[in-house]
Amino acid sequence: MIDCHYRRVGTDGEGELFDPTDGTRSNWDSGIQHGSPPLALMTKLIEELAAESNLRVGRLTLDILGAIPVARVRVRAWVQRPGTRIAMLIAEMSAARPDGTQRAVARVTAWLLGTSDTADAASDRYSPMIEGEAVPVPHSWHGATGYLDTVDWRRQPDSGGTGNEAWLSPLVPLVDSEPTTDLQRLAMVVDSANGAGAALDPEEFMFMNTDTVVHLHRLPVGGDFGLRARGSIGPDGIGVTTAELFDRHGFIGTSAQTLLIQRRS
Repeated sequence: MIDCHYRRVGTDGEGELFDPTDGTRSNWDSGIQHGSPPLALMTKLIEELAAESNLRVGRLTLDILGAIPVARVRVRAWVQRPGTRIAMLIAEMSAARPDGTQRAVARVTAWLLGTSDTADAASDRYSPMIEGEAVPVPHSWHGATGYLDTVDWRRQPDSGGTGNEAWLSPLVPLVDSEPTTDLQRLAMVVDSANGAGAALDPEEFMFMNTDTVVHLHRLPVGGDFGLRARGSIGPDGIGVTTAELFDRHGFIGTSAQTLLIQRRS
């Protein structure tokens, strides 16, 4: 039974050690991790590092630097650009090579900004996304095990050309039974925008993302997130998926992903 994405196993110098569970396994390849759990884990370390500041995350950028194995990982976070109004924090995940040396497999760069009261000027670019009755088949990987077992995925009927809509909710904690913040819950599903907005049949093509960039004008609230996503495919094997992101209270931000497109032989 999958009851979390990672188990904390100690420290190694400046890094923290985690063992991924089967709930991190990618729908593309069961030997590697889906992008969302690593993004969420590194977001957790960034939030913990910034906990005493008056700053909150405005942007998260996940760069996948190599295949992330379903094996013990080392994660560390540091302040790259200190500041009281604007700061950059970075978290990096590494895994062991066959010879035991570490290689970086993923990195999250976060811009954190100082908060102030702008409630009287707040505005949203999009109206709230309302959840309706889900269609029977939630996604093109229906029946796949691993990460997809840890997310409740409710695909919505065709929205008429504005993008594919789906509501996603994490079903397990991120690390053991430790508290999971709402931002971490969003990170646990947002990499799935590529699947939600798929413009290609995964039986015919692979379209794996190399990154996920999330901009948030408002922090997410709760554990249910709506994605309105659409993929665009170029003529030379490169694509992009963009998405609008919602919680139950309305529009919270956007995401974008760069895709490597490969035809299955």
